[in-house]
Amino acid sequence: MTQSQVQEQADARNKIALVTGAGSGIGKATARKLLANGYSVVLTGRRQAPLDALADEARERGEDAFALACDVTDAASVASLFDAIRLRYGRLDMLFNNAGRNAPPVEIDQMELDDWRSVVDTNLTGVFLCTRAAFAMMKTQTPQGGRIINNGSISAHAPRPLSIAYTATKHAITGLTKSVSLDGRPYDIVCGQIDIGNAATEMAERMARGVPQANGAIAVEPLMDVDYVADAVLHMANLPLSANVQFMTIMASKMPFVGRG
Repeated sequence: MTQSQVQEQADARNKIALVTGAGSGIGKATARKLLANGYSVVLTGRRQAPLDALADEARERGEDAFALACDVTDAASVASLFDAIRLRYGRLDMLFNNAGRNAPPVEIDQMELDDWRSVVDTNLTGVFLCTRAAFAMMKTQTPQGGRIINNGSISAHAPRPLSIAYTATKHAITGLTKSVSLDGRPYDIVCGQIDIGNAATEMAERMARGVPQANGAIAVEPLMDVDYVADAVLHMANLPLSANVQFMTIMASKMPFVGRG
């Protein structure tokens, strides 16, 4: 470990982070990375069991993990989560808005309204609810301030075929990120976005089997180790509040993003 890494880990001690969608994929990898680097991490997601398993794993290593299920689409559930964070830790230093979902890949005229609403409720309203609660806590805690990192997507820049709900919400996240970044300035609340392309998780397994391209072809797409994403989030989280990664794109080098369409 380099001297700078040692210092970063020391600076992270006693910092409290909340990771949504922590039970699997990018959220799980990022929670592990934060825990290993000195953060106390609140793990949340829809299902309690995988959160408990991750928290037990962390405690075996002497790390501080707090697992609590939450439905980010439900305002009362989010309020209860933040009440629990306030009671246990008294503050929140970093929120990683990671929880998200997709809809079936169908033509626009075939999309069910319930599927549309489910994606919007999770990917956009859920981020708003968690951000609203985090902003309120960070604004009033001592010392004031904190960091919010939103999981955008390559789809915040260019859509995949048959992805209107997911793409629309990820474009909206970019606007939300900019607004929070601006509105948080008086309170030392910073907000950035990480746009991820083809991390090797359960959600991206279909890429290795072949997925539709803009030209109508089906093609296998390269994947990258999800740990690289966790490293990137850790880098963003470890910055002092006087500095911010506003937008970061991390992707498998050979995935068809540059030149898509």
